[in-house]
Amino acid sequence: MFQNYSENNDPSCGRRNIAALRREMMKKEITGFIIPRVDAHMGENVAPAAERLKWLTGFGGSWGVAIVKMDRAAIFVDGRYTIQVRQQVDITRFEPKHLIDEPPTQWLGKYCNNNDIIALDPWLHTSAEIESYRAALAKTGATLLLSDINYIDLAWDDQPELPQGMVEIYPEEFAGISAKDKLAALALDVKQQGADAALLSLCDGIAWAFNIRGADINRIPVAHSFAMIFANGQHKLFISGQKLNQESRKYFEGLTEVYAPEDLEKEIKNFASKKGKLLIDKQKTPHWFTQVLEKSGGTIIAGQDPTIMPKACKNDAELNATRNAHIRDGLPMAQFLQWCDTALPAGNEDEISAAKKLESFRADTGKLKDISFDTISGAGENGAICHYHVSEDSNIPIPQDRLYLVDSGGQYLDGTTDITRTIAVGDIADEAKRNYTLVLKGMIAVSLTKFPVGTTGAQLDALARQFLWADGKDYDHGTGHGVGVFLDVHEGPARISKISNIPLQPGMILSNEPGYYKEGEYGIRIENLVIIREDKRGDTEKPMLYFETITLAPIDKRPIDTSLMSQIEIDWLNAYHSEVWNKISPQLNANEKKWLKQATAKL
Repeated sequence: MFQNYSENNDPSCGRRNIAALRREMMKKEITGFIIPRVDAHMGENVAPAAERLKWLTGFGGSWGVAIVKMDRAAIFVDGRYTIQVRQQVDITRFEPKHLIDEPPTQWLGKYCNNNDIIALDPWLHTSAEIESYRAALAKTGATLLLSDINYIDLAWDDQPELPQGMVEIYPEEFAGISAKDKLAALALDVKQQGADAALLSLCDGIAWAFNIRGADINRIPVAHSFAMIFANGQHKLFISGQKLNQESRKYFEGLTEVYAPEDLEKEIKNFASKKGKLLIDKQKTPHWFTQVLEKSGGTIIAGQDPTIMPKACKNDAELNATRNAHIRDGLPMAQFLQWCDTALPAGNEDEISAAKKLESFRADTGKLKDISFDTISGAGENGAICHYHVSEDSNIPIPQDRLYLVDSGGQYLDGTTDITRTIAVGDIADEAKRNYTLVLKGMIAVSLTKFPVGTTGAQLDALARQFLWADGKDYDHGTGHGVGVFLDVHEGPARISKISNIPLQPGMILSNEPGYYKEGEYGIRIENLVIIREDKRGDTEKPMLYFETITLAPIDKRPIDTSLMSQIEIDWLNAYHSEVWNKISPQLNANEKKWLKQATAKL
């Protein structure tokens, strides 16, 4: 099993560890420290050694920030974690705040004065973030200190070592383009932006550019590394030699010079001393690089990481590979949903046993490399915790006459999957059926939409929410995120959300996952992945795009209130289920086919 259920998010660690941190702060004569939940690569998933926020507070979510002063502390999370944070954190020591409604800069402005020295680790913050903190503190007279040490690391006695997973070469049949050609295109982009080189710090961008995968982070097949892409083609990759074998070393000989991570500072300073111009993405890159470069006489060219857009806009080989991965993933999903219909009404299963069953079905394909994230297996009231992480401590039996939410995915060599289904166990109350139907209508509205080139995710987000809004409801997360190809299940830059201003482009893979969460009772989310495609299906005045749905698994029809559904929506659901039947049934045995026939029957 990939997923570990014994992890303990202990609120009591806050009392012990905040005291240890404050002792280190006192030694260094600082009055505050900012702790984000990131590593030096600014990724959402981090290795155990970088789980500083969890060590300090007990919070196990994928995003958050804590600020510790000598007399008070707060933790900031987004809407996905507003319930979870209160369960995992000692709120008498860390006051929970909404990251958007009450941002850290606002809190600093309220509680700091001209006697304060607020420190942060420039390896864990972007230049854009530091500029916002500096501006907020300037209004109070407080000082912002960019520290060359991390005070959590001083206080954390048993901090794990950094991972040393082995690098593997990613097959070109799935990548679609050779690493040599990708690097040549990136070098040209760097030159056109007036830079001598570009700094890459995002591990998935480096993996994509060099056609490699790694094993440093659970759920995401990347290797911790940095790279410099030079306009003249003489590239540099900074990666631990322990991650390389004879095959990978030989592979890199024709692509890049390989350096140890310890050489990074020396090479940046050497580049700067020659008046080099370095392209840096200030939204994605640790400020440490800007700091070192400017002190050493180099020039910063601010711009987007050149891997972000070509990685997001998949080529035909990547898209076809991903389609095949979803057809394969449809088999274990069908088997799991059939198992749920048989096993859950008996009342003997719990959240962990169900999640283990789903993972075992995926493993039975013989192609599973990992799960793409820890399965969210939320029964009853736990389903209302948007990013619920089931553990042995939180595990509950799956109750009767309630909704059960399961959000899961697989990492296959040819693609990454992410799917959510909400399952009716027994008889569901009319109110829950209504809300389930409103969520489904929103998901269908996004699935059906056509939109002109240049449309952003923010412009589409309301399509998914409109029916909930009309009923006085909403959900506090985005409607969709980008997805990689055997890479990060949460990939930038495009999203479907209220705040996303990135134009959607052909080849992007996004999730389509509206939801509704009634605290203390149940959660609802229905999620498919979609590919953005050019619409060539008829004459249009303007170039148009549409979504091709690639997830293939039945959507539970039992909680649907058909009186709320339009004929267009019913037709979409029936057509979708017909496609599920056509593509998944050939993989099933007779008993499984019988179940799928019923599950995909017309509404």
